[in-house]
Amino acid sequence: MDFDNLFEQSNALVHDMVKVIDRPLFDDSQRIHVSDLLCSLSMEHGDSARALLHTGLLPSALVIHRAQFEAVVRAIWTLYAATDGQLAKLVTELTLDTERAAKNLPNVSVMVEELGKKAPPNSVTPLREFMVYNWKALNSYTHAGIHPLRRHQDGYPMQLVVDALMNVNGMFVLAAMQASTLTGIPNLQCKVLDVAARYPMVLRSADSNPDRHP
Repeated sequence: MDFDNLFEQSNALVHDMVKVIDRPLFDDSQRIHVSDLLCSLSMEHGDSARALLHTGLLPSALVIHRAQFEAVVRAIWTLYAATDGQLAKLVTELTLDTERAAKNLPNVSVMVEELGKKAPPNSVTPLREFMVYNWKALNSYTHAGIHPLRRHQDGYPMQLVVDALMNVNGMFVLAAMQASTLTGIPNLQCKVLDVAARYPMVLRSADSNPDRHP
């Protein structure tokens, strides 16, 4: 298995994806602006996770991967489900008081549940599937549970690294899909998917089984 080629292909995917979505936002509303910031944050986390995987630091990569996922969820939730009051907590200046207020925002599970009632199904289904197959393991990696302890001691199968890389890349595509929505440009999401289709080596196919992080 040519690891270097997998990461080269992943970097090329990201490069081409960013070129497609580098467009002006639909408007200057706070809701769209914050959602776009969260997409950008998720993509940055994706870059970090990919770099950590390439250097063999899988547990740290998966901690960042969880943050990558949470940023995507919040980006979609901000656009479709957040109340004006909740949105205000995300756009205010950072102080001790606003930090405390922001802690009252919904957690990931609640956000996904709310999105199920308000967002398009194609935005919610991948989030739900990801949580079913990955959330418990990612929590374990984040909180120094049994997954990272055993892997840190016993080592990491190559396939686990490949699976993690594909998940990171897939989450990058979700962030790009959301970012394309924020431009308001018709069919831009189709162009994002066209880019993804050029890199089957580093992305899961639609009919493949979602990964369960061991």
